[in-house]
Amino acid sequence: MSFDARSLERLQQLGRTLPKPLPKPEAPPPPARADRPRHKVETETDPEALFRELMQASPDGTVPPHLLDRLRALEAERRQSASIPEPSPAQGDAAAGMAVSPSAPPARRQGLGRANPHLAKEHGDLYTAFQQLLLEDDEEL
Repeated sequence: MSFDARSLERLQQLGRTLPKPLPKPEAPPPPARADRPRHKVETETDPEALFRELMQASPDGTVPPHLLDRLRALEAERRQSASIPEPSPAQGDAAAGMAVSPSAPPARRQGLGRANPHLAKEHGDLYTAFQQLLLEDDEEL
């Protein structure tokens, strides 16, 4: 490509006067999270109470996945703490000298999917609503 003297001179002049690239804008800081939780479903530590709050907060029974994960985590913590009971100091001394009697019935572990009969009697309406939601999900699939 060839330029005449005037075009070449003009091109060089423009090259000297071109503005420098603008600095890239900084990303805006992420919005600050609330200092305190907004709802009881965010603060509840009892899995049964959390389940009750979730069912009351959702008119159609849909629960966001992060809240279901939180409920599962709380239930897992409860199972772990129930499987490793910590004896009180008074019980620890008495239990140290006593052996477990073979006639004591083994603790019955409820599998996943089994309803606790005691809780089902107390909160039958919640269990019924939850069961209906599960059945509706099965029908949609």
